[in-house]
Amino acid sequence: MDSVLLAIDPIAFQLGPLTIRWYGVIIAFGILIAFLVAQKEMVKRGFHQEYLTDLLLWAIPLAIIGARIYYVIFKWENYADNPIDAFKIWEGGIAIHGALIASFLTAYVFTRIRKDSFLKVTDIVAPSILIGQTVGRWGNFINQEAHGGEVTRTFLENLFIPNWIIKQMNIDGKYYHPTFLYESVWNLTGVVILILLRKVNLLRGEMFLFYLTWYSVGRFFIEGLRTDSLYLVGDLRTAQVVSLITIIVAVIIFVYRRFILKVKVRYQE
Repeated sequence: MDSVLLAIDPIAFQLGPLTIRWYGVIIAFGILIAFLVAQKEMVKRGFHQEYLTDLLLWAIPLAIIGARIYYVIFKWENYADNPIDAFKIWEGGIAIHGALIASFLTAYVFTRIRKDSFLKVTDIVAPSILIGQTVGRWGNFINQEAHGGEVTRTFLENLFIPNWIIKQMNIDGKYYHPTFLYESVWNLTGVVILILLRKVNLLRGEMFLFYLTWYSVGRFFIEGLRTDSLYLVGDLRTAQVVSLITIIVAVIIFVYRRFILKVKVRYQE
């Protein structure tokens, strides 16, 4: 009972029959902050002020659809008997990898239509994607989901995290790894590094490749702690497989472009 009383109410407020949850509010806030940061850099790099808005009008809804499709594919056993439930996204069940795949495909098509460089655009928005992911993980915190295995309160206290986080990680009388926090801190560190890398003036595409590698390394290890993973086969976690493939592909592309193709176009160009 005590843990229930201490838990943060996942409902932010009611608008008549409409229930607004903190998860949605936090996700929206993360998108807004990410947009403002990316927008400033886009304009600085010579893009029209409405360019990013036009892209997001397609990318955001398609990312939500992609996140749902990805989740349903790897949780099909939950929907096989009643496929209509796959459309009930309000009941929960989305995956960030699905959202990212859909977003990048959307950005690729969008930039091709606009005759712009996909890598130039993704280089610019890479820090903002991590900002959105940094903030978005706190939605999981409010919902008391996407956590790791059971730990002791002493373990959490030794992490020197605030007591209100420790209390929220008390679920039904047991404490759990705050994997949302691990990933949020990892992503925030990546944001700082990416912003600093802008001054290094890497080759075009390398900011994006760094983002893919950085996020995937963190996700690979943090996913191993989680208790709600999607599984590919047996004990093979889908997110870890996708992360490992992403790391390998990103490193191969980096080496190929820099040392074999010897690309000369820089980030600032």
